[in-house]
Amino acid sequence: MRYQIKHATVKYDDTTILQDVNFEIRDSEKIAVVGRNGCGKTTLLKLMTGDVEMANPTSDLDTGIFMSGKQEIGYLKQISFEDGSIPVEEEIKKVFAPIFETEKRMREIEEQLKDHDRQLMGEYDFLQKKMEALNGYTWKQDMEIMFQKFGFDLEDLKRPIGTFSGGQQTKVAFIKLLLSRPDIMLLDEPTNHLDLPTIEWLEGYLKSYDKAVVIVSHDRMFLDNVADVTYEIEYHRIKRYPGNYTAFMKQKELDFKKQEKDYEEQQKEIARLTEWIEKWKNTPSKVAATRSKRMVIEHMVKIEKPQRFDTKTFKALFTPNFESYSDVLDVKKLVIGYDEPLAEVTFHLGKRERLAVIGENGKGKSTLLKTLVGEIPPLDGTARFGANVQFGYYDQQKAVVNDGDPYESILDNFWNAYPNLLREDVRSALGAFQFSGEDVEKAMGQLSGGEKVRLELCKMFYAKPNLLILDEPTNHMDIMGKEALENMLKEYTGTVLFVSHDRYFIRQIATGVLEFNKDEVRQYKGTYEEYLEEKDKREKGLITDLFSEKKKPKAPEPTLDDVFDKKTYYNPGKIRSRLETQLGTLERKLAESEEKADDLKMQLADPDIASDYERLMELQEKLAFEEHQQETLLERMLEAETELHELEEQMAKKPS
Repeated sequence: MRYQIKHATVKYDDTTILQDVNFEIRDSEKIAVVGRNGCGKTTLLKLMTGDVEMANPTSDLDTGIFMSGKQEIGYLKQISFEDGSIPVEEEIKKVFAPIFETEKRMREIEEQLKDHDRQLMGEYDFLQKKMEALNGYTWKQDMEIMFQKFGFDLEDLKRPIGTFSGGQQTKVAFIKLLLSRPDIMLLDEPTNHLDLPTIEWLEGYLKSYDKAVVIVSHDRMFLDNVADVTYEIEYHRIKRYPGNYTAFMKQKELDFKKQEKDYEEQQKEIARLTEWIEKWKNTPSKVAATRSKRMVIEHMVKIEKPQRFDTKTFKALFTPNFESYSDVLDVKKLVIGYDEPLAEVTFHLGKRERLAVIGENGKGKSTLLKTLVGEIPPLDGTARFGANVQFGYYDQQKAVVNDGDPYESILDNFWNAYPNLLREDVRSALGAFQFSGEDVEKAMGQLSGGEKVRLELCKMFYAKPNLLILDEPTNHMDIMGKEALENMLKEYTGTVLFVSHDRYFIRQIATGVLEFNKDEVRQYKGTYEEYLEEKDKREKGLITDLFSEKKKPKAPEPTLDDVFDKKTYYNPGKIRSRLETQLGTLERKLAESEEKADDLKMQLADPDIASDYERLMELQEKLAFEEHQQETLLERMLEAETELHELEEQMAKKPS
């Protein structure tokens, strides 16, 4: 066990934030912490760093925070660069101080090793091993690679840290944290403001990180790709689930149904016993039996009634005021930018399409939207909206910053946008976006980022446009909010053009992709998965580039026909042998898993543990794991059998 919190309670004033928290980190686990906005996720991280303290006394041996040896905890909590005039490179190099000290001592020993001092040689050997453990021989390469992965140029290393924007300084602080390689790395919304290529690189880095990572995030695909354990905070309590976010959601639903069923069955049994007791309690011959049944009820381990998931969120389905024609937006050679061109864009948007705009930061995605809605003039080219098109525009920066009156209420802010509405209509519109009761009197200056986003979306949706132009609409939303917006957009009968870095959101919504990359802007038809497949084929050279006659497709990967080409060195007999061996191994593993599952089912049917809820949950988790394992093995067996069948057919066709 690397780190453990036992039975901790955290309060702010008299308000309980976390109650009876049990949390642990084992070895190099990658842990996701999920929950609604304001549930206490960041508070948990602050408890780990010592920024907040437990409210309950720690005199009890079963209460407190415990660590295996000294654990260095790294947390990106705020930007604090003492001197903005020093170059970025010097700022980042501060994390390598232990390396430089070790290297300096090694140089000193090298000067003294002429006398072949055994003690010095032993120290030198120790320092060499320490340098390897600290990645001391590759620190410069590691720094430069990571710096570029976060979207910087190497020349930027020479720039003073104070010349970078706030967002860029946050990235520099993030780079320092990653390069410091703490024993436990705490990441609070690490994918915020990162583009897709950087997020994908970060996933790979964290998965291969040989120490522990705790991640608070609403990025569901990121959590699916990185986490192997998930903790959920709900109703002030925390619960551990094995697996990533998707596995957690499935298991949570199973747990709820199981507990609900057990609770109902126990309540029926209590009611049956109570009825029997009431019927026979005054009958002398039934006194002993009555007492026995009372003791059965008293000694039952009571199963709590499960609390329904906290799914409260906004929901406002609406129909546009009027429909557009088939052609919604036609963009031809539109040059976008400010003083200098950023990109040239050509694409077509048809009725009811949902086009995702993706790509690296700084390439012009948000600039494109601002140009289309008229906030920035085009440098060249054309952009024409179709007949009857009425658009609504959501700007993430304006939504969160809000330069208006900080003392203005939510009610008045919405009412000023629609002054002809009755008060009841204003309240009804706000209520659909979770602003009800006294909430509507809350001052704008007191709103969280998520609340500001909901208010701006409420104002935009109320106009009932038939084209939505959205710039990062899911930023500052929790997972329930994202799912609510996904459902709204899926049922929306208009057209959507949106910028997003949230791949899960894109996968749920997009019917097409407009990708900004270093060389061009390209439109892809189809879902996000189809875009990935086509892009992969393009990168492998399997699709002819219609935009350039100079580019030629690369040779495709070898097919089964190539296996029988005498010019290759492939041996079909060896391939068949490999596939048969693989099938045998998979069949053996499947049989073992089925045997384990049968044993677990027998244990679950044991009446002696029928009221042992914790034991039942443990067995249910193990059974769910084995059943998932069996599905995976069956899929792999099917793939191997299909490949073997195709191979044998090809071999039968070839002359001997």
